[in-house]
Amino acid sequence: MGLTLVSCGPYSFTGLTETPDTFQVNFFQNNADLVEPGLEIDFRNALQDLIQNQSSAQLVNTGGEVIYEGEITEYRIAPMTATAQNTAAQNRLTIGVNVRYINTKDEEKDFEQRFSFFFDYPANDQLIGSLKDEAHEVIFERLTQDIINASLADW
Repeated sequence: MGLTLVSCGPYSFTGLTETPDTFQVNFFQNNADLVEPGLEIDFRNALQDLIQNQSSAQLVNTGGEVIYEGEITEYRIAPMTATAQNTAAQNRLTIGVNVRYINTKDEEKDFEQRFSFFFDYPANDQLIGSLKDEAHEVIFERLTQDIINASLADW
């Protein structure tokens, strides 16, 4: 099974001395053309878990010092590389999310940004079961870390 990861540099919260006291992650509406049931819940949980694991901020349902919200904008499977017989050798699952970050203590830190990542897998495999779970886990790990880096790395 082929897996391709692209890195833009190290991910580390080394030196992070302050984090917000509270955070909230609102519902992410699934607006992708291809809707994968439950994806919005799995993504929201992954983002909440990573923030809790990498900061001392407490998860709240309302009144968060920082707020994450947005939409899942892309869930796409596309052929990537061809074989000599002109059939796909690999497929790529791409998931994209649009994130609005609201910092209630400093509105200059607010942003809206699109994040996207992918997972490549053999074209003769179906994206179901454990392969789909692995793809979502790999993509969510990268997406959520990119979101954390964009929003909390300067706290």
